[in-house]
Amino acid sequence: MKRSAVRPTLAAVLALAVSMLGLALAQAPAPAQAPPAALSDDLPTPPPPPVVGTAWLLMDYETGQVLAGENVEARVEPASITKVMTSYVVAAEIAAGKVSADDQVMMSENAWRKGGAMTDGSYSGFPVNETATLLDMEKGMAVQSGNDAAIALAEHVAGSEESFAALMNAYAKRIGLNNSNFVNSHGLSEENHYSTARDLAQLGRAMIRDYPEEYAHNKIKQFTVGPITQRNRNLLLWRDDSVDGIKTGHHSKAGYCLLSSAKRGDQRLIAVVMGSTGEAQRATDSLALLNWGFRFFETHKLYDSGQEITSQKLWKGQTNELRLGLSEPLLVSMPRGKYQQLRPTMDVPRTLVAPIEQGQQIGTVRVTLDGEVVAERPLVALDAVEQAGFFKRLWHEFLMWWNSD
Repeated sequence: MKRSAVRPTLAAVLALAVSMLGLALAQAPAPAQAPPAALSDDLPTPPPPPVVGTAWLLMDYETGQVLAGENVEARVEPASITKVMTSYVVAAEIAAGKVSADDQVMMSENAWRKGGAMTDGSYSGFPVNETATLLDMEKGMAVQSGNDAAIALAEHVAGSEESFAALMNAYAKRIGLNNSNFVNSHGLSEENHYSTARDLAQLGRAMIRDYPEEYAHNKIKQFTVGPITQRNRNLLLWRDDSVDGIKTGHHSKAGYCLLSSAKRGDQRLIAVVMGSTGEAQRATDSLALLNWGFRFFETHKLYDSGQEITSQKLWKGQTNELRLGLSEPLLVSMPRGKYQQLRPTMDVPRTLVAPIEQGQQIGTVRVTLDGEVVAERPLVALDAVEQAGFFKRLWHEFLMWWNSD
């Protein structure tokens, strides 16, 4: 009786459990599915937005690749974008211990007369024949685009504008501005004062990379000197939170110019618009370029610095293999959705013979997309390999002769 009474009770419990499990499974949400790939990833990259100007470009910060542009090597007057070069020199001299952010910088009569409130250009408002800290002078130049502050900084760092211009050109060559020449620190029109859209983008890239603390001055929206508060002339700082610089420029010969940069996630882009027709136009076109670049391009790291890419047969060495890689990371910018279509190839000598020095260039690695080279870097030895002993070298000499054509 007891066993027969227990059996239906257990059966009922099992049936109820199965029923509840089935109900739970029925009510559980289906696993989320990955969203379908964007149709635009399978289509050709659309052309960049139209830009009003004499020259323009869009550059990827990490790789330095120009994603789009027009007249990128044409000589242009950089106007107040020149002050980014001035900022770079001042930052470099601070880093070298030549000057300090706490230095007292004199607003000389020369700086006041050439770039002060009585001139037609932008000014910072520091009183003539009085001092302010170098840091404040920098902000007065970067935020308010003060010509007077730029001249005062030049005089403080190098003694004169002419000497400072020589420093500007020396640093410009160091960072790869091969088609630029500077004769003043502020950017007002002068003979033989020129640059290119590509060089200005490279200048912005160097400023961001080398001196981020000084670069941060460019995103300050307004700055006050005495009773005068002036707004940053870069309208993009109010239009897009991802924009953090860089510098506007304008005079009658240069037109309206803007060197801008924005960072979204891990991707940073730099835009240059030269010779535009107005403040609003240069800002609108620059933001359109940045939006286009972020939407349709991406950057990938293909190889890390020191990462082994290949191992090659080595003759007459203490080891029989030579590891090859890169001395710096290799990143590539490409249209979105094209990563799987990248094709890396290597050019390496057929025969490698010890001794080999670490870092010695052995060959070249190239990355192509749709048959076009998008990146090329030297392939270097990751290790030093000394020559083997006499008998191994003799044996390898015989094997090399035996295997030769």
